[in-house]
Amino acid sequence: MNQGRIWCVVKPTVGLPLFLGGVALISLLVHFSLLFNTSWFPAFFQGG
Repeated sequence: MNQGRIWCVVKPTVGLPLFLGGVALISLLVHFSLLFNTSWFPAFFQGG
């Protein structure tokens, strides 16, 4: 693992939930921005 020494600074029990939570938050922000700023994305969610 190339970045294995990061766990000497940040505990995995803290770092992994923060990392995964950040990924989930960014994903939700991208999806909501697509939903409110495009015309095709809401239609796609409605099955159109």
